[in-house]
Amino acid sequence: MESGRWISVTVCYALPDHQEVVPLTVMPHTTVLQAIEQSGILEKYPEIEVREGSIGIFGHPVRLDRRLRQHDRVEIYRPLHENPVDARRKRAGQG
Repeated sequence: MESGRWISVTVCYALPDHQEVVPLTVMPHTTVLQAIEQSGILEKYPEIEVREGSIGIFGHPVRLDRRLRQHDRVEIYRPLHENPVDARRKRAGQG
């Protein structure tokens, strides 16, 4: 691993009323999980469940062991409380 080259990434967690965005500078071989742990988001939001399928980069689901690239945006997804299709149907019926 090269010790002199660092990459810039961002770890994000969207809440209903705001978005937590944590910029990080990490080593090139840092994984998605390692970046999330380094961001401090897990301590601030203990309700987060980090698991396969709950993390993505720029809207695309990724594995936790995926190595990060320069300017990656790691996104932590909250579980859905309602199926989006059902919610849309309910809204359409109310209109």
